[in-house]
Amino acid sequence: MKFLINPYKFNNFSDTLIKPLLYLSVIFLFLGLIFSFYFSPNDYQQGSTVRIMYVHVPSAWLSLMTYFIMSIYSILALAFRMPFGYIVNSAVAPIGATFTLICIISGSLWGKPMWGTWWVWDARLTSVAVLFVVYLIIIFINLSFENRIVREKVTAIFILIGSINLPIVKFSVDWWNTLHQPATISKLSKPSIDPSMMVPLILMTFAFVFIGICIAIFRIKTEIHNRKNNL
Repeated sequence: MKFLINPYKFNNFSDTLIKPLLYLSVIFLFLGLIFSFYFSPNDYQQGSTVRIMYVHVPSAWLSLMTYFIMSIYSILALAFRMPFGYIVNSAVAPIGATFTLICIISGSLWGKPMWGTWWVWDARLTSVAVLFVVYLIIIFINLSFENRIVREKVTAIFILIGSINLPIVKFSVDWWNTLHQPATISKLSKPSIDPSMMVPLILMTFAFVFIGICIAIFRIKTEIHNRKNNL
């Protein structure tokens, strides 16, 4: 597991990992699209627009997961002085922002036929919008400070401050009365989603995860290479 904290070991391990991950990304994306369009039925209320879920939900999960990973690496970087944590933060922040933007756009496309509007300022949508703004600020900070040490520490501290929003996004539908539906998949209860929709959702989630990991590997390797050249 040292490849998760050591840039040199990460480089070596990722070289052997990237091809299988790329193949898995293509396979799961292909299967996910097939199951989404050919085996998943129309919803009795939403019709074919329910298929937006297969993009919206995985992107929402990945936006939160990416920020959680950044928070963990920020703690490792600040508390244990692991430079690899700063490298990960710089590399994956744009990925998290992209997933969040996809979540917002797909949610608006899904919300228009269901709610009659592209956007409402309810708790879930507002907290996700805040998450996207936080991502943009992190990216801006990474581009602002000339002193790399100061930039990395300020970014890590801001990431930890922004992590307060994660439980708000997650539990907003439980804490407040919102238009957004509650979670259909929970560890504590049986999923309220039909298996015909569960299968493509899982396939698309794996596809998004593998695609995100592949992009993260390329970006982390590039960040490591650039830092070597700047030493």
